[in-house]
Amino acid sequence: MTIREAQEQVDHWIKTVGVRYFSELTNMTILTEEVGELARIMARTYGDQSFKKSDLDKNLGDEMADVLWVLICLANQTGIDLTEALQKNFEKKNIRDINRHKNNPKLKK
Repeated sequence: MTIREAQEQVDHWIKTVGVRYFSELTNMTILTEEVGELARIMARTYGDQSFKKSDLDKNLGDEMADVLWVLICLANQTGIDLTEALQKNFEKKNIRDINRHKNNPKLKK
């Protein structure tokens, strides 16, 4: 699935199953909540925190997909073509960061 196809499928789902989009502000808040849920699993899986019983059934991929879903909703609501935006972001990074990371002594092996 391409990013554009994902945007189209989310839009179709929202308009048929979800009835309508939540407001942009509500979706921004939901995105923050979903990122927090992802952070919680990351902290327990890769960080120093231990799992609580309520965290054991959480799936990292599913949490990432939740973040992506809400981000796609926000893009659709605000008229952002994420494929185009990501392409422009690559161009920006390729110009700005062409030598930045190669010259970072913290990243040397």
